[in-house]
Formats: sequence, C-alpha cells, structure tokens
Amino acid sequence: MTIGFAHAELIAVLVAVTGNEPRVMTISSGDALPSGPFEMGHRTLQSGLREWVQDQTGHPVGYLEQLYTFADRDRNNEILGGRTISISYLGLVHEEATPGGGRPGWQGWYRYFPWEDWRAGRPVQLDGIEARLTAWAEGDPDRQQDRIRRAHFAFGFGNARWNEDLVLQRYELLYEAGFVAEAGGEMDASGGRAMFADHRRILATGIARLRAKIKYRPVVFELMSESFTLLQLQRTVEALAGLTLHKQNFRRLIEQQDLVEETGETLSETGGRPAKLFRYRHAVREERALSGSRLPISRG
Repeated sequence: MTIGFAHAELIAVLVAVTGNEPRVMTISSGDALPSGPFEMGHRTLQSGLREWVQDQTGHPVGYLEQLYTFADRDRNNEILGGRTISISYLGLVHEEATPGGGRPGWQGWYRYFPWEDWRAGRPVQLDGIEARLTAWAEGDPDRQQDRIRRAHFAFGFGNARWNEDLVLQRYELLYEAGFVAEAGGEMDASGGRAMFADHRRILATGIARLRAKIKYRPVVFELMSESFTLLQLQRTVEALAGLTLHKQNFRRLIEQQDLVEETGETLSETGGRPAKLFRYRHAVREERALSGSRLPISRG
C-alpha cells in the first residue's frame, strides 16, 4: 500500500503470560516485532494482520485491537528504507511454539524494559538511570529544572510516586537523553535490550496500553487458561503491571465485580491445601464495563 512516497506496514505486539512472566512474540532472534506490508487484497487491516502473523510465525491470533499509527518524519526512516507508516496492533494470546519461517520466538518484555519490573522491589537499573538523567539535566542550565521535573514525574524520583502506566513516557525521555541505543549511541545505557528501528517504542506503547486497560476492562482473562486459581490470576496481573498486589484486596475486588465463578474443581498447589478453580464469567461483558476499577497495589 503506497501513500505518497511512504509505504504502510502492519506491526503486531503479541503478548502472552507464561510462568508468571509477560512475554512478547519477536522475530530476528528477538530484535524486532512481527511486521509486514498491508496488501490491497486484504479485506480489513485486522484480517491482513491475522493472515501474515499466521504465515510469518505459525501462531494464531485471538484478541486483537488497534494500538497506534506511527508516522513521524523522524522515526528511523533511513533504517526503514523511506518514510514508513506503521499501523500497530495489540494482541493477547497463549504462548505456543512458533514454527514460522521468520525465526519467531518469545521474549520476556522486561529484557527490553528492566526498570519496569517492581515485583521484587525497586529495580537496580533505576540508580544508574537517575544518575545519568541528573547529569543530563545539569548539562543544560536553561532547561535544567524542566528536565529534572520531567525525570521525577516519569520515573518517580525524589518525592514523586512511580506510575506504572508511564512506560512510553519513560522510554521517550531516555531516548531524548540519548541513553538508549536506538537514539544513535553505540550501547544501551539504560540496561535494556535494543530493538530494530522504533520497535521498542512500539512495544512500550503496547505495554502502557495493556497496563492501563487491565484496570477497567477484563482483558486479562484473554491470557488465562479456561480454569485457574485466584492466585494464578493475581500473578498474571502482577506480571503485567510489574507490581505486587495486596492479596486480600485483590480477591475482594474480583468478588465485588462478580468476574469469576467456581468450577467445582480444585488444584493441588505446592505447599498448601487444594485451591479452588475458577472460570471467567463471559456474561460480565454484557452486564458491566468495570468503569473506574483500580488495582489494589501494595507498596509495602
């Protein structure tokens, strides 16, 4: 599909949670997200994306929503071979083997954004990031206070609080400061793994969208098995949010929203009594939209 001197492509952020870790499908040995051209023979953008993801990776796509259209003039067009308009989609799937021909594989998304995972406490990478951003701010006296303010807001430095939803803002600030390899440096000073062109920026957009969405829409159930324990559900939400949740508050929220129902079966978990198995109540989609729900975050 040609638009002036630009060409359009479809790009997919396909997410799964496996072993309590959020994973993203990649190609080129983890360097890029699955992408391909939009062909005029495709009936819709979504049908086109589903078709070439299936061909490229051998993986079927379930839940899918449009994420964002990237068309900035400065988006690594010399790498992409001319100005490219990328129409990105966010998909939620269950991880499976990927027999496609594009060397597809699954990668933990915290390999690309290690500072985003607070489940074991404040990530050590933030110490170096804070020091570098402080030096970057002090390097421009005219904009020093503005830069410090933005760094504190994005990363929760100083008296500011960490906001898990600001994934893209944090990456963009690191890019502006030249601390990620995609900004032209020889190495990635952020501690994360670089990706082709602006694919890490697109991945950051997908993570931010999903982190925000799980608070007011029951999309997390797209990542769950047909039946699951409440602990498995909590661990999945924690993996996506990169935070530890208060167990009792989390279960109370699930019960109040009437999201799940018991299956009548149990699962023997290691080191404890059998846990009840639940399934998602699909009728909830018609009953309510869960507006305004917030994750019960434990910062202790």
